[in-house]
Amino acid sequence: MLCCLDMGSMMAQAPQGPQGQKEEQRGSSKLPEWVDDLSKRVQIDGYVQGGFTYEHTGGRDNNTFDLKRSILVVAAPISDRWFAFFMHDFSSVVQEYYATYRVTNNKALSVKFGQFKNALTYENSQSPTGMEAIDVYAEGVTYLAGCGSDRLMGTQYGRDLGLEVFGQTNDGKLKYALEVMNGQGVNRKDGNNEKDFIGKLEYSPVEGLSFIASGQLGRGHAVGKSVYNPDIEIGQDYKRNRWTLGFAYNSKPFNVHGEYVEGRDGDVTSRGAYVSSTVPVAKHLDVVGSYDFFNFNTKAHMHQHKAIFGIQYWFYKHCRLQAQYVYKNASVQNGIFTHGANHAIMCQLQVRLK
Repeated sequence: MLCCLDMGSMMAQAPQGPQGQKEEQRGSSKLPEWVDDLSKRVQIDGYVQGGFTYEHTGGRDNNTFDLKRSILVVAAPISDRWFAFFMHDFSSVVQEYYATYRVTNNKALSVKFGQFKNALTYENSQSPTGMEAIDVYAEGVTYLAGCGSDRLMGTQYGRDLGLEVFGQTNDGKLKYALEVMNGQGVNRKDGNNEKDFIGKLEYSPVEGLSFIASGQLGRGHAVGKSVYNPDIEIGQDYKRNRWTLGFAYNSKPFNVHGEYVEGRDGDVTSRGAYVSSTVPVAKHLDVVGSYDFFNFNTKAHMHQHKAIFGIQYWFYKHCRLQAQYVYKNASVQNGIFTHGANHAIMCQLQVRLK
């Protein structure tokens, strides 16, 4: 959405005569050049996601209204090569602020510096406004990419501070990203002198089909205690490596994507896989489904199965109503990983400006 001010409509209805001439003179006055230039460059977007959740976990019923996200985005194409971006979530923290510079005349090489989403996994780079699940990402992605369930890293919304080199070749069929990141998350300095290295390759042999591989080598600095990895203490540095392999297919009949994910934190290995799909069944109405398996600690057998089924109705562009049933066979209760059926019914309203 461009924040432009159109003065023409004010001049069109100017009355005649002396008073009309004065009105016309006032109407013909121009905005200061810097204001006019800024209004043409700055683009504003945003969205809100909120709803109601009912859960039956550990024999107890819980329900709540929740505002998951309230996002404001400000983008500024400064020139044909320079670009600046800022994103704030009013329900949490400032999440992104970065600048990019396109080095080559084509899209083969660009550089990004600031705070932004890390390139690990397919799902982490996707906007919540387009994801099937109300709770957005698969369990393995949420855990390994730093979206919240890994207490060693804390809730970092899948973002970090650092430098990225990225681009695309072969008419956009091959995309890549190489990153050097602090590894500490949002709005934080590095907790150690080690940096995390993240790489991602995406290849699209035909329109709509993509294969994605990503990986990370680094050392974490624990900010909390984790039930999944209790041997690592707060303030301790530890090995943190990840790798993923996935696919995505988007078409009019249906959309589907899936991924295998694996990570190693210290001496603990985590791994899993998921597949999610959307199938249109009527005008503006979709059926969504997802199956997700993740083992948080393979030695301790902390495995979890998760299934989602629901519908979504798109009532205007990127605005929708969602209703979903979520089943899990395990959860953390009172600080203990426990196997047992967990049920949830989730409803959400999404409104986006553009």
